[in-house]
Amino acid sequence: MRRFAIFQENLDRIDELNQKKTTARFGITQFADMTPEEFKNKYLSKVNMGVRDPSWPVADLYTDQQIGALPVSMDWRTKGAVTAVKNQGDCGSCWSFSATGNMEGQWFLAGHDLIGLSEQNLVDCDHHCMEYEGESSCDAGCNGGLMPNAFMYTMQNGGIDTEQSYPYVAETEATCDFNKTSVGATIKNWTMIPGNETQMAAYLNDHGPISIAVDAQSWQFYFGGVWQDPWCGTSLDHGVLIVGFDYEYNIFGEYTQYWIVKNSWGSFWGEDGYIYLERGSDSCGDNLFPCSSIA
Repeated sequence: MRRFAIFQENLDRIDELNQKKTTARFGITQFADMTPEEFKNKYLSKVNMGVRDPSWPVADLYTDQQIGALPVSMDWRTKGAVTAVKNQGDCGSCWSFSATGNMEGQWFLAGHDLIGLSEQNLVDCDHHCMEYEGESSCDAGCNGGLMPNAFMYTMQNGGIDTEQSYPYVAETEATCDFNKTSVGATIKNWTMIPGNETQMAAYLNDHGPISIAVDAQSWQFYFGGVWQDPWCGTSLDHGVLIVGFDYEYNIFGEYTQYWIVKNSWGSFWGEDGYIYLERGSDSCGDNLFPCSSIA
């Protein structure tokens, strides 16, 4: 009865959202019988994903001429650099899915076959910490983590296992079962990307899918369409992967640019597992923590 009451309250919230002037659509998702607090505690990162060290490497800026040559749309899925949408289950391991998605694309673009990499390898074995001015963010399995930490762990570890050899179980296991003979990919380095959406688009276009952190507390009922910013904050709590960008003339006749963002809540959520985030408005803090490994 309690679940049903929560579900009824959420239906009212969904109706309210759909009555607003927005290009996004809202509906019954797998989270529709959960309170916002339950959703946040179960599926979002408990680690502060906004903490960063200013000594971290940052990619070079693109020139105005290079920016001007960008296409109006591009999608790494059509170029074979993106694996199928995955599902993190009841575990706040979004950071590991963002990191593997980026490394999968980097490994492919370095001339190798596209292969699924093991989130469970990171969840169980990666305890890398970032500390700066008294703040610390450590990769903590189902409690959250940072994509740069995952990249640094992978470099120090000599690679990351394949998804097939080290399958995902949606919980932090007591032992690390990394097997050096099952490594699916290695990386040489990693970098932050300038926190400007135009610079991000240029880097994405040249180098493949990029990891970002967002404020996803309001994504609970997203069903499709282009997400516009009013419901988002900038408390970064979820790691996702930008795989491309596109544009549309929306139902209000407005020209809207958007990011194509791969999520890790299964293919039945959103746009077949993706969310389209309005591009150019720093939607949900998408410009605050862009980064990428380098294979």
